[in-house]
Amino acid sequence: MLLVASHDGDGALGLVLDRPTDVDVVDLLPDWAPVIVDPPQAFVGGPVQQEVAVGVGRLRAGATPPGGDTWTGIAERVGLLDLGSEDPTAVDAVEAVRVFSGYAGWGPSQLDEEVAAGDWFVVPFHPDDPFRSDVTGLWRRVLARQPGRLALFSHFPDEPRWN
Repeated sequence: MLLVASHDGDGALGLVLDRPTDVDVVDLLPDWAPVIVDPPQAFVGGPVQQEVAVGVGRLRAGATPPGGDTWTGIAERVGLLDLGSEDPTAVDAVEAVRVFSGYAGWGPSQLDEEVAAGDWFVVPFHPDDPFRSDVTGLWRRVLARQPGRLALFSHFPDEPRWN
């Protein structure tokens, strides 16, 4: 399950939402500990720059997004967070944070071509998806809430040869 965080003429950046690691991030990011959601592990966001921590946050209702480069909105109250920010208002502005190791990336028009070829299902974003405590079966749950025939894919076996 992938969340596309940015997509423009320069390319696209996404985060895999359902691949937790065994790395506990609370001790690594003590300033963010009060808002890191369960499970408090880093998630593998993708194969690009896995040494880089990428934060995804959800703003508190009515909160003003942190200033400068600390916050980059994705949709609704969800956005990318600079976890190294020294903005003292940043932690208070968010109610939930998930930390990812690396990200998925595409060059200019690469993702568009993959979508046009039918390589991806493109579905509406739900602001709770990046912060769910149980990520097992997230892909199935997201597909199951889709209208029409797309929901049928939620019942496909993990490995088609098992069918």
